[in-house]
Amino acid sequence: MRHVLHTKINIPAPPEAVWRHLVDLAAYRTWNPFITEAAGTVAVGEQLTLHVRAGDRATTLRPTITAADPGQLFEWLSHLGVPGLFSGRHRFELTATTTGCQLSHSGTFYGVLVRPLRRSLETSTRTGFEAMNDALAHRVLVQRAA
Repeated sequence: MRHVLHTKINIPAPPEAVWRHLVDLAAYRTWNPFITEAAGTVAVGEQLTLHVRAGDRATTLRPTITAADPGQLFEWLSHLGVPGLFSGRHRFELTATTTGCQLSHSGTFYGVLVRPLRRSLETSTRTGFEAMNDALAHRVLVQRAA
């Protein structure tokens, strides 16, 4: 079973400016309502520690970074328990536009727990993605104005 969430937001700033905030993991606690704490080194193969809050659920994930192309793509893969039970590929793509950039923020979830968790993914997790997108856009704009 597989389930995909996909969100987008346009941010009136160049991809490089958005990227700086997206990979400043230590600062997540000050602005990110979805990933409330993050630690690790942003490089392919490195493991992160993420505290995620989706609705009334909070969990700690230890995903492995699968892509880190500055100004373009940041992606990680995590597993709940053993692979095949519930896994998620979390992806941020930045695309330059005439007015700044578009952030495409998606998650592809698969495993036997996807079916029973589908409603939560479509409500709480989607809301978390959108809240993170909005907070990131706000942070970038505030920092650029300073």
